[in-house]
Parts: sequence; C-alpha cells; structure tokens
Amino acid sequence: MKRAARWLWWLMLAATAGLADEDDDQPKASLRPDSSGAYALTQSQQQAVGLRIDHPMQMASPQLIDAYGLVLDPVALVTDAGRMDSTQAAADAAAADVARLDGLYRNNADASLKALQASRSVAIEAAAQAQTAAVTFRLQWGPVAAMSAASRRELIDALSAGRQLLVRADVPGYPLLSTVAPRAVLSLDGLSVAARVLGPLARTDAQSQGAGWLLLVERRPEGLGPGARTHVRLQAAAADGMLVPAAALLYGEHGAYVYRQVSGSSTDKAQFAAAPVKLLVRVGDGWLVEGLGRSDSIVVQGAGVLWSLEGISTFSAAEEEHD
Repeated sequence: MKRAARWLWWLMLAATAGLADEDDDQPKASLRPDSSGAYALTQSQQQAVGLRIDHPMQMASPQLIDAYGLVLDPVALVTDAGRMDSTQAAADAAAADVARLDGLYRNNADASLKALQASRSVAIEAAAQAQTAAVTFRLQWGPVAAMSAASRRELIDALSAGRQLLVRADVPGYPLLSTVAPRAVLSLDGLSVAARVLGPLARTDAQSQGAGWLLLVERRPEGLGPGARTHVRLQAAAADGMLVPAAALLYGEHGAYVYRQVSGSSTDKAQFAAAPVKLLVRVGDGWLVEGLGRSDSIVVQGAGVLWSLEGISTFSAAEEEHD
C-alpha cells in the first residue's frame, strides 16, 4: 500500500504543475497542508487539476417541492405497532421473571441456579426482539413512533375506520432531508386535497432513492385508499442562504463542507481550507447552505482533488518502501 501511495504522490506532483524532472531526485514543491490545514496551490497547479473558483450566490429557498405520494396501508402500521408492543410486554415479563427467580435463589428458596440462568437467557432474547421491533418501527413510521401511546391509538382508530389516511411523499434524487412547511397539497383528479406534514422518514425508499415525509390526510376524500399513488406538493420552509453547486459539497465525519480560499492568499499561490456548511434545501443542481458569505471564494469544480490530497499527504514521498 505504501508503494501505491508513494507513486500516487509523485504522479500528483507531476500532474499539478510539471514539477517532476527526470534529472531531479526530489520534487520542487510540496502539496502538504500547513499548520492550519490549508493547502496552497499555484495558478498552474489549479489549472492542471481543473480547479475552478467562484462566489456563492445569495437567494431564498423555492416555495414548492414536487413529490410522489403513496397512500399507506394501515394494516402495516397496526402490525408493526402490535409487534413493538407485544415484544416489549414479553421483555418486561421475562425481566420480572428473572427478578423473581433471583430473589428466590438468593434467599435459598425453591429456585436453582440453572433455572435462574435459563430465565436470564430468555430475558436477553426477549429484550433483543423488543429492541429490534422498536428500531424497525422508528425507521418505518418515524413521526408516529414519536407520538404518545394515546395519540398513536387514536390515529390507528381513525385510519382503521377510514376517516384519515397516511401518505408517504418521496422526492426522487434528494437523499438528504430538507426543511418543509407543516402543510402539503395532494393532487387527485384535478382536485387539491390538504394534508399535514407529520415529519421526515428515516428509511429511504428503494425506488425513488430520495428523502421521504409522512403526511396525514385528516379528511379522506371518497375513492382514495391504500395503495393509491398521487402527486404531492410540499412547501419549502422559508430559508435564506447561499447557493452552491452540488459538485462543491463534500460530506465528512462532521457533516457537509466546502473548500474555501483562505483570505489573504497571494495571487501566485492560493490557499484552500475546508469550511463546514449546513445544508438547508436542494435547489436544482445545487444546495442552499448556511456558513458562507457573499465575498467567499469556494472551489466549485475539482473539490475532490483537494480531498484526495488529504489522504495522500499522510504518506511521505521520501519514506522507505517496505514490501
């Protein structure tokens, strides 16, 4: 691996500005970051790797987001909620049985160590099943899982009686969630049906590969039932920010970031450092973000090159090879 990284290091140096010379044993420049973590590249290096710098544009978020809606079957909700409740009840009963046998065993009553150990094994299995059911329910029904038990029962009763509907709204190609307003509109045969946005769903739809929201239609229109598909318009929550192209964004351990030119960089060698941003809403091929200013110069093309340098710079170009 060191040999491959060493060759990649030398090739990067050669590609960025023709710094490799057949007669020289060492490169004439370094692509290592300085003490602040910034990378310095000359104009010729920037051109060689295709770096393009531009200013972000200030704008407000769009008003409407088109989405595809699917009316959900309440049977699935009832089944998942019932599984979560039953497995939790079984886990509580198993834990109580362990406590009972443990007390009997410690008081030298009618309980053996083998029976206590067997009861603990059952309790561990029951707790694992309860946790699995709870996590599954949160992933599938997010906002409903956050409701109180009484509110959830009331919702299930309304869905079972056909008075209300749950709709999943997916925005294809938007894997990251944006903020939307609490109201949405379903289009059904030329009619507009009002819906309330309960919240985002954690599980991404396999077909749309996009962010999803759970909507509640509080008054079910005639003819609209489980399995029906409909067009949905979500209203983006009001947000002002800076518009940056999607190609400028990278996602790391601490969230999204861009490479911003360090202020005060000389004209012959510009410095670039990672700048964290907060994603607000997707706008076409770009994102509205917080954390940047109008005067900032960011890398809008070639950000992946700077990201690559972070990995390459962990290897020394002069270190010894070890097979």
